[in-house]
Amino acid sequence: MAVRCGGTTCQETLRTAMAIGADRAILVETTEELQPLAVAKLLKALVDREKPDLVMLGKQAIDDDCNQTGQMLAALLGWAQGTFASKLTIEGSDISVTREVDGGLQTVKLKGPAIVTTDLRLNEPRYASLPNIMKAKKKPIADKTPGDYGVDVAPRLEVVKTTEPSGRKAGVKVKTVGELIDKLKNEAGVL
Repeated sequence: MAVRCGGTTCQETLRTAMAIGADRAILVETTEELQPLAVAKLLKALVDREKPDLVMLGKQAIDDDCNQTGQMLAALLGWAQGTFASKLTIEGSDISVTREVDGGLQTVKLKGPAIVTTDLRLNEPRYASLPNIMKAKKKPIADKTPGDYGVDVAPRLEVVKTTEPSGRKAGVKVKTVGELIDKLKNEAGVL
């Protein structure tokens, strides 16, 4: 099953998900700006109704880049979580998640049910075939609202200010190693 929270434009994403293999789709339609906690609460309500053993989410949203929804959902449900999954293996109710960390790869073993957030290296994207695209256009998408799940999606945080980072200064070419060391010592103050 595929789920998307947002406006009616989300239907296209759900249709694509059904064209590549999702059996059902639910659109939780709202015009509110959804913050990570609101999405996590909506997904918790869906999980409570649907009773899945595994919930997979992207690592982070492209609109706010917060990387919070998966972790919040795991906390709300009290489920195990594996984040940034680049490899996933399911063995009965155990789920092994290999994730990239600063020092290399780390594998964690979770007891299901679990929440997994995925890294882009988890798999190669599948492309929908034309027959599956046509079939997906005929499949129904369940339209819901946050009120159907009893979830308040009112914003809980306010962005006060966003500023661009200062521009980088142009680099300088040096002719000798001695000149480089001098500039690092006296101008950059790093030596």
